[in-house]
Amino acid sequence: MYEELKEQIIDICHRLWQKGWVAANDGNITVKVGENRYLATQTGVSKAFITPDKIGVIDGGFNVIDGAEGFRPSSEIKMHLRCYKERPDVGAVVHAHPPASTGFACAHVPLDDYCMIETVLSIGSVPIAPYGTPSTYEVPDAIAPYLPEHDAILLENHGALTVGADLITAYYRMETMELQAQISINARLLGGAVDISRENIDRLIGMRPQYGVTGKHPGYKKYRK
Repeated sequence: MYEELKEQIIDICHRLWQKGWVAANDGNITVKVGENRYLATQTGVSKAFITPDKIGVIDGGFNVIDGAEGFRPSSEIKMHLRCYKERPDVGAVVHAHPPASTGFACAHVPLDDYCMIETVLSIGSVPIAPYGTPSTYEVPDAIAPYLPEHDAILLENHGALTVGADLITAYYRMETMELQAQISINARLLGGAVDISRENIDRLIGMRPQYGVTGKHPGYKKYRK
């Protein structure tokens, strides 16, 4: 059951590991497959070695509905479930630790440059959710205020979270965010990132429907401390 989606999850897990965005057993992925039903990756498994039997079905209460013997989802998937609860449009969630983006999260510096056309168009500014202890409901509670306007969120001293209407969209947002983080670091080393003009930012945001971009966008908002 869900063989095609499981293969897609495995492919994305391998990509995350190959890019160095997860290490050891880091990271997790979920995909909505029906009303109150979600495919979820198993806890304690490297994304380099994940197989179909390491992906099971859970419900919104974190209960295992279907899975191989011994299957147990990562406790961090509680934050995924909050995304689905707050955002009916979300069909998949990806959590990873991409180094450049996570560097911003560890430095407590929001990724809020509006200097790159593609990033402005697709995700806008990326805020940092306050620190929460992994495996607790502190993390879901921390991200909840940002979900109405953001499809990409940094987790303070932890990593990053992206959502999308489907798994590929959620993964692409992680790619976009990490590239923006790398570009932003380079720009700051060269004297500072220069934002696109407000007028052109508004034009880019207005073009989202034309390009078929789904999800939420914060508009021209910043989260500098």
